[in-house]
Amino acid sequence: MATDHRDQAVAALARERVDHRFKGLPPNAEGLTVGELAAERRSLFTGGFTTPVLALSAEALEHNLVAMERYSAAHGLAFAPHGKTSLAPQLFERQLAHGAWGITAAVPTQVRIYRAFGIQRIFLANEVVDAAALHWLAAELDADPDFRFIAYVDSVRGVELMDAALREAGARRPVDVVVELGGGEGARTGVRTEAECATVADAVAATETLRLVGVAGYEGEVPKADGERVRTWLRRLTALAVDFDAAGRFEDVDEVVVSAGGSAWFDAVADVFAELPTLSRPVLKLLRSGAYVSHDDGHYRHITPFNRVPEEGELHPAFRLWAQVVSRPEPGQAFLNAGKRDAAYDLDMPEPQLIRSARDASTRPATGLTITALSDQHAWVSVADDTDLEVGDWVALGLSHPCTSFDKWQLIPVAEADGTVTDYIRTFF
Repeated sequence: MATDHRDQAVAALARERVDHRFKGLPPNAEGLTVGELAAERRSLFTGGFTTPVLALSAEALEHNLVAMERYSAAHGLAFAPHGKTSLAPQLFERQLAHGAWGITAAVPTQVRIYRAFGIQRIFLANEVVDAAALHWLAAELDADPDFRFIAYVDSVRGVELMDAALREAGARRPVDVVVELGGGEGARTGVRTEAECATVADAVAATETLRLVGVAGYEGEVPKADGERVRTWLRRLTALAVDFDAAGRFEDVDEVVVSAGGSAWFDAVADVFAELPTLSRPVLKLLRSGAYVSHDDGHYRHITPFNRVPEEGELHPAFRLWAQVVSRPEPGQAFLNAGKRDAAYDLDMPEPQLIRSARDASTRPATGLTITALSDQHAWVSVADDTDLEVGDWVALGLSHPCTSFDKWQLIPVAEADGTVTDYIRTFF
């Protein structure tokens, strides 16, 4: 039944009408459903799309989904990709179809989105102390015995607030929690010492509304992270699981959850989790990398673990933002009609990759073009003296940081290599 709900909710997205809310889509598609527009298989370049328009590569998406499915399976890891990257239920569905255990969330609002689309296993990588959110969660858990939910706890005060809200809500099912081990002094969230972790675990055990099921954390927050420091922290995390198990803290659970893994160090997670000794219960080794689904042409291109273990796979950048030259006011300077409202810029500037001629539709490498700055709706482009670039030309931009690329677009065309648009991805930011 849960799978049917999920399928129906995702399928319903195709019945949404195309209108002014969705930037870049063809004006003459107004009134069509998304499914009807997809069935027309329009060309991204000649099918009436307006610039700027962000597209996802159909081939790269499928490649990346398969690559992480294979990697996780090869290392005996369950996989709950972080859904905050895309907040796109259609991509969640494809991730689940490619073997994902569930989907990771960052805040309760995202959990509500996931549940609206039938996600049955959710890992919330944060502590929840919002009473209204906990009341909703209690009702959701009570209404669906097959719903599996796990959240962080990282303080005694947080445990107290969760317990009070859940008791107030009359929760009948305990909320499963994992103690979050922080990455170290000066890191983001998480308990700083093992002794404090035990204190938080004791606080959980003293409640009837919470159930301790494991330990977790995020190695990407280890200060001055490198391979040695990350592995040292990961061994602290697995040792904490061993200590908790030896102390009998997992007697009431069927499996122990040990979770880590962003997009920069999943090779280290795989290595250290493989060292985990046998515990009194089976262990769910849960990886949470999210940026892989689209990858990028900047930050993650440089830090992906596949650079260190190329024999185990590779990821392909799936994003391409097409913008148009709208001004050549002086030699060496051009302006595109895409800016901060359209492109990620928090980690790196967009990267010019291709020029598509407005005269003859030919394409050529964007050699000699550099994005130097972004305004709200313009990209400042430095143009080398020997580069041919005219007003009206389209320029393809590679983007850095998927999380701040997806969130600028509500409906994203999925295009094949020849520009044929086969689908549209709906986001819920």
